[in-house]
Amino acid sequence: MLVSVSNVVETMFMLLTEHGLLVVTPHMMKHLDNVIDIMICSSVVSSLSFLSTIAADRYITIFYALRYHSIMTTQRAVTVIVIIWLASTISSTLFIVYYTDNAVIVCLVTFFCITLVFTAVLYLHMFVLAHVHSRRIIAFNKSRRQATSMKGAITLTILLGVFIICWGPFFLHLILILTCPKSPYCTCFFSHFNLFLILIICNSLIDPLIYAYRSQELRKTLKELVLCSWCF
Repeated sequence: MLVSVSNVVETMFMLLTEHGLLVVTPHMMKHLDNVIDIMICSSVVSSLSFLSTIAADRYITIFYALRYHSIMTTQRAVTVIVIIWLASTISSTLFIVYYTDNAVIVCLVTFFCITLVFTAVLYLHMFVLAHVHSRRIIAFNKSRRQATSMKGAITLTILLGVFIICWGPFFLHLILILTCPKSPYCTCFFSHFNLFLILIICNSLIDPLIYAYRSQELRKTLKELVLCSWCF
């Protein structure tokens, strides 16, 4: 979402500047670039953090269903959300300020790998144990609750897969900057950087479609809206 907003802001400034409707000094342009970079970096860090957090939430829902409401209270949920946004903003600001240091790229790539491994382990544990436990469940209400939780876990798995596809080339770009910045093969890969940015923007567009497709209630509502529009 932040990536899309940052690109819209950047495009607006470029159009206004080209048509002479806005006078931007080089100093202002530098600050604007920094703000846009911080928004993009915050989007990366927060997206990864929220994917891991939601995976942990699904894990608790499936394996600690009876204690879920005592573990995941509204206050704790709000606290986690605030902490993620604050940490994402602060870390992204530091990353952009010290962007020339290779340690920044190492931190981003390491964070990307750690969160993906953490999320993948949770999902694997969820699917394996949920499959085993589903055979032992007798009570209808409990099986229904677990089926709903598993559906949510599957949806999040799809979202994670789309995230990896859309953001993977960008992080591979960062890795290649560290490992082979002057290699002709890496240089050829670097030339497709704009395509990687388009994939990142597509991630923001695809996620709502996945939610719509996986939500039966939302599909029903959209179907009713389409039918009503045809009636008029």
